Amino acid sequence: MSFGTEEYKDRIRKTKEKMASNGIEVLLITDPANMYYLSGYNGWSFYVHQMLVIIDDEDQPIWIGRGQDANGAKLTTWIYHENIIPYPDDYVQSDSKHPMDFVAEILKQIGQERRSIGVEMENYYFTAKCYEHLKKGLPYASFQDATLLVNWVRIIKSDTEIEYMKRAAKIVENAMMAGIEMIDEGVRECDVAAKIFHSQISGTSEFGGDYPAIVPLLPSGEKTSTPHMTWTDERYKRGDAVILELAGCYKRYHSPLARTLNIGPPTVKVSALSEVVVEGLNACLDMIKPGIYCEEIEETWRRTIVKSGIIKESRLGYSVGLNYPPDWGEHTASIRKGDRTVLQPNMTFHLIPGIWLDHYGFEASEALRVTEDSCETFASLPRQLIIKDGLLTNY
Repeated sequence: MSFGTEEYKDRIRKTKEKMASNGIEVLLITDPANMYYLSGYNGWSFYVHQMLVIIDDEDQPIWIGRGQDANGAKLTTWIYHENIIPYPDDYVQSDSKHPMDFVAEILKQIGQERRSIGVEMENYYFTAKCYEHLKKGLPYASFQDATLLVNWVRIIKSDTEIEYMKRAAKIVENAMMAGIEMIDEGVRECDVAAKIFHSQISGTSEFGGDYPAIVPLLPSGEKTSTPHMTWTDERYKRGDAVILELAGCYKRYHSPLARTLNIGPPTVKVSALSEVVVEGLNACLDMIKPGIYCEEIEETWRRTIVKSGIIKESRLGYSVGLNYPPDWGEHTASIRKGDRTVLQPNMTFHLIPGIWLDHYGFEASEALRVTEDSCETFASLPRQLIIKDGLLTNY
């Protein structure tokens, strides 16, 4: 297990407190990050239906999943083996059966069919058909939307979680430098991606890396006008700007980082944009501390760059840490106008004030931890535009 049993029990306790405050007696968790957080279950099995069941008056959760994954639950969780309940393989991608029929039958067998049941409605892993089959199989239950209930429990990290994110930061520093060193005129984008992947997974000599929830994002040239492009087999050209947005991952905990590189001298526009973004980013890092609202960080950014005339339409950042594909964000607090989440020590964020204009863009980001009196970044690499000209670089 990635954590001690007592830490898992404390997480269950906090989750049940939130369940009680929302009138939920039974919580069905399908988000693999929340399953991992409360049980330790860790496997690439989230492409089929699985869940963790939390019952208000039961100490142990129940794991329900595909039969061939049950041993994985026994190997990675703190759950009693009798609470690991597999469904037969003929429920997998079947036209006549659905795993939620099996779940409903289990809940009836253990006397939960008339209770208030919370489900994670806004979830990549919980489908409309899941909901339909649960309601049909449990007609006397009342269902509530429990989206993000566990995510909000996760928002303040334990010391062990912080240590995992620090290790992830060491991994992303290495991966970022591997990408920067390889990018050059004539090099294929896919070869740079392969080098980055190798660094992310091999980690350091002290600890290895995990697969990140998002693949390396590597837009180049005009594609830097949009953030979520990956790579092609094209070769870099002199004059190209290249954005690298990556994460290190250790035991499913992420430390993202973004930097921008230019092959040869940058255009005046790219250079000017980089100065605006880095100035705003530095101003935000200087003012972050416990007790302020998330929206105050965005206000500082806006006030700092107003003289440039640039407006950032998208949010400035978000809570980050534990997750599985397709996202490393926690889907709770966002750094944007109107978010009144109060910062507390050991909250962790990805502060990413990227600007993407019509034909070019620039990103520099930091994953950070709110400390007792300010904040600290997990990684430690220069933020300015990297200018690479042959063997020479300003980085």
